[in-house]
Amino acid sequence: MNTLVYALEDGVATLTLNRPESKNAISPEMADELGELLARIRADEAVRVLVVTGAAGAFCAGGDVKAMGEGGPRTPEQRRAGMARYTRICTELMALDRPVIAAVDGVAFGAGFSIALMCDIVLLSDRARLCMVFQRIGLVPDMGAYYTLPRVVGLQRAKELIFSAREIDAAEARQLGIAMEVLPAENLMPRALAIARSFAGASPVAMSVSKRALQSSLGSDLPTMLEIEAAGQALASNSEYAKEAVRRFASREPAQFRWPAAGS
Repeated sequence: MNTLVYALEDGVATLTLNRPESKNAISPEMADELGELLARIRADEAVRVLVVTGAAGAFCAGGDVKAMGEGGPRTPEQRRAGMARYTRICTELMALDRPVIAAVDGVAFGAGFSIALMCDIVLLSDRARLCMVFQRIGLVPDMGAYYTLPRVVGLQRAKELIFSAREIDAAEARQLGIAMEVLPAENLMPRALAIARSFAGASPVAMSVSKRALQSSLGSDLPTMLEIEAAGQALASNSEYAKEAVRRFASREPAQFRWPAAGS
């Protein structure tokens, strides 16, 4: 891969957007590589958790605007067909039934902001800056932002962030519920990896069921969610992980899963 760096160790996968010369802006090549890699990750049962980050003090500056202007005029149909590569990224990332942690340093503009919103947990450095920048260049939000942003911040605030294309800092992002934690830049990846390693020790069955259920919950009703809950509990309680967890509890042995305290 020319635009991504990928590593997998003890169930923790780390995906780094790696075009530092453009603050990791998404070129067509990066979009294709990202779609392919996410498909591989989704099919790899050795991956228990995914951390997404960016190289060289930036998360992602959005789409590569320079590349957008190259290649001559294209019809709306051709441009819509070209969006398929970005749709694939959203489909693969949202379909991943394991936890995804975004470790966001520096800029997360446009599609970079959208990628962060698709992750289950967002950690920001204290120098992170986020912006639904599309309106500034006459475009509309993409990569799932129309779906994810209102679910995170509410409809009125989502409208304000999209219509105004204003920048928000890490503190405001946390206040709006976009970020779970804000950390000094040097602590960002250690914290992300500490959380990731804790997830790698969790029940893969329980985690998968919980993630899928939560993704369905806002568009569902109570009877449906109760049925998902009952079916999921039957699966989880019959897993080898749950049996071992019960044995450890009865024997007063340390649990397999333990959430890392803040700052650890």
